[in-house]
Amino acid sequence: FFFILLAVSSRSTLSSLYTNSLNNITNMKSVSIIAAAAVMLASSVSAASNDPRECEVCMKVMQDVRDAIPKADQTNKPAIEAALGAQCAKDTLSARERKICYYIDPIKRDVAHPFSLGMPVDRLCKRINKSNSEICGVKFPVKTENLEKKDLTKLRVKQLKSILVDRGVECKGCVEKEEFIAMVQNTEHLAGSDEF
Repeated sequence: FFFILLAVSSRSTLSSLYTNSLNNITNMKSVSIIAAAAVMLASSVSAASNDPRECEVCMKVMQDVRDAIPKADQTNKPAIEAALGAQCAKDTLSARERKICYYIDPIKRDVAHPFSLGMPVDRLCKRINKSNSEICGVKFPVKTENLEKKDLTKLRVKQLKSILVDRGVECKGCVEKEEFIAMVQNTEHLAGSDEF
């Protein structure tokens, strides 16, 4: 009787050990999947923020405003708001700079506060981008005049697509980089204007 009881109890112990080990393996798989997803998310966020052209138009406008304000007034919020208005009223602004002014005009007061604290223009633009996500999406066009084919081959496909979008052209059926380069060269006559 004792041997039967020992055999039954050892069988249930083995069964519970097996179940526990399966649960542990499942938990480890879940943790490793979550960790891999977190790493992928972090790398995609850092890759998105590594774009050297991100917020470039906003940064230029903000730096022009900062340069136009006397040192003594750079902490004065009404003076900063007035300088933003004066900068945006200039006739010499490009279309993209006017677009940034269009986005910034309703939130001048929100822009003036971090500006008055001396926040660098790149951080300032990324901060106001949280209230309007289109601010950092405005970029200067890629200069393509006087570029030869060997210079175009140095550009990424994403940059070539951006050039085509700026020209209002869609490259249907383009898959290879060479096809995008050919389309950029064929649409060179559309590259003149910065107007929307």
